[in-house]
Amino acid sequence: MSALEIRSPGALASIQDIGRRGWRRIGVPWAGTLAPQLLRIANTLVGNDALAPAIECFDGGQQFVAREGAVRLAVAGDAQLEHLTAEGKRSLVAWRSLTLADGETLRVVHTGTGRLAVVAVFGLARPLVLGSAATYARAALGGLEGRALQVGDRLSVIEPAPTPEHHLRQLPTPDAGPIRVVLGPQADHFAPASIEAFLSMPFEVTAEADRMGVRLAGEALLHRDAAAREIVSDAAVPGAIQVPGNGQPIVLLADGHTAGGYPKIATVITADLARLAERKPGEAVRFVAVSVAAAEDLARAAEQALQARLGNIVPLAGDGMIDLDALYSRNLLSGIIDGRDDDGDAA
Repeated sequence: MSALEIRSPGALASIQDIGRRGWRRIGVPWAGTLAPQLLRIANTLVGNDALAPAIECFDGGQQFVAREGAVRLAVAGDAQLEHLTAEGKRSLVAWRSLTLADGETLRVVHTGTGRLAVVAVFGLARPLVLGSAATYARAALGGLEGRALQVGDRLSVIEPAPTPEHHLRQLPTPDAGPIRVVLGPQADHFAPASIEAFLSMPFEVTAEADRMGVRLAGEALLHRDAAAREIVSDAAVPGAIQVPGNGQPIVLLADGHTAGGYPKIATVITADLARLAERKPGEAVRFVAVSVAAAEDLARAAEQALQARLGNIVPLAGDGMIDLDALYSRNLLSGIIDGRDDDGDAA
């Protein structure tokens, strides 16, 4: 066994998997990663089960050190990385795996255009709480005693075999389009002009954005009347957009509460929720309404696109492997002559 030491957790780093399902009825949120696609890509890159626990990083600044042997990591997300060895450091882009020798460090310098990166660790296994290793700090569930990672934490892992590193051959392109939502379930609590404003005006991501939810700032969304500002508490899910009395929307994320008394103007579709979670404070967000049927079609299309992306994970050329695709697509020989031609006197 090797160990991965947390030299710096950066802005925030926590152990997350796909989340704990089936407990919302007793008030336990799903928790789990805010970016399921990144989790599945990172784990596939490193050689784990796609839904295994990994480390979710916010905004960069994280540093991970291999101890007591080699540790293989993989990073998914638009992150800039540094590999620190006894000989110095080299810059790397994400969407690849990397094996750290004992004492070497991987640094997540920043997370690029988004807020999130997922670092998968080969052979990382964590105890399950209610069926999941996901950290839900507000209730001290999962993780290391139910908290975010801290300096000095050590995670036991399996030392990897000396096999090739892998990378994602075709990198994802950012989707700058509007966030798609299904209106309701309490859209009738808002004035028609507010629905129109919600779907036509930009909203700004505020600094109050974390794993629980994202507060947005923009034109106040007016309720139909004073009585419509609250409802009898009912179920809420990740993606639900609550609007309190001040008219400023709150989008619930993975750690969001399971019930609430603010009316919900809309719900972000599954295919777009990670895109919203990735937005940085100060960025603008726009919304567009789709039907439930369209949302289901988009979820299926997103899964198909992810499967195609996972199929594009291949051994990394330059790490002791021959890139056969490149080899077969190029004319490697030129100037061929026929050895039977007489080009002069025989020796």
